[in-house]
Amino acid sequence: MPGEAFTYRSKDGLTLAGTAYGAGNPGLPVVCLPGLTRTTRDFALLGRALEDTGRQAVAFDYRGRGRSGRDPTGLTYTVPVELDDVVTGMEARGLGRSILVGTSRGGIIAMSMALARPDLVAGAVLVDIGSRIETAGLLRIKSYVGKSAPPLDFGMAAGMLRALNGESFPAFSDADWQEQARLTFADEGGKPVADYDPALAAGMAALTEATPAIDLTHAFDALAGVPVMVIRGATSDLLSPATVAEMAARHPGLVAIEVPGEGHVPMLRGGLVTAIVDFARSIG
Repeated sequence: MPGEAFTYRSKDGLTLAGTAYGAGNPGLPVVCLPGLTRTTRDFALLGRALEDTGRQAVAFDYRGRGRSGRDPTGLTYTVPVELDDVVTGMEARGLGRSILVGTSRGGIIAMSMALARPDLVAGAVLVDIGSRIETAGLLRIKSYVGKSAPPLDFGMAAGMLRALNGESFPAFSDADWQEQARLTFADEGGKPVADYDPALAAGMAALTEATPAIDLTHAFDALAGVPVMVIRGATSDLLSPATVAEMAARHPGLVAIEVPGEGHVPMLRGGLVTAIVDFARSIG
């Protein structure tokens, strides 16, 4: 069954959206935070699995993504603003202390929340993101955000994604690419359309090969008092094995999973969903 679609208002007046699973369930809630250009669709399988265990899961579409409104200036597509939007959304849904599942950009927001609002963070799952972000991965993302011509149909969309990311996902089958196309693009009358504001690309304009890797150690250390899981795609160019090792040294209880045959970011399905559900169960 699909989750419950909802909307709320940001502090600056945008209508923002999300999807809730298991509303009213008594377990410690899970807040799901997508990647830079991603939407709540990425968390459908996880949301339903958490709902089945008697837990509430709430996923948010950031401003300019999915069903959320777009900023006409494009200037507020920043982590601090998106963090504030998520906290506002949590308040609107009556959520307090929660487990955060953050994919890429969502993991940065999760670590930022641990710095700014540690009272809201009971634990965190960081999906292919960590204390250091490699420049090579950011440049690859910059190469396509806001630049791809719209595909004519979902078959073409799957082919585009394979051409763009195939080397990083050698384990993906034809069916996997078709599934990824359905997650990546919105369906408008059977046609795939980009589900994010192209103005997001402006936030990456200054990136060059000379840009140093982004150090988020301080933000990651804010999670020291709560359980943390990190999931890395084995071929990821954004999160390195060395960074995961450093994270484990700084957080001795870290649970680390590597997904073979997948890169940035692994698809949340099958064994990964089970692992996250079990991790949430271990927290409360």
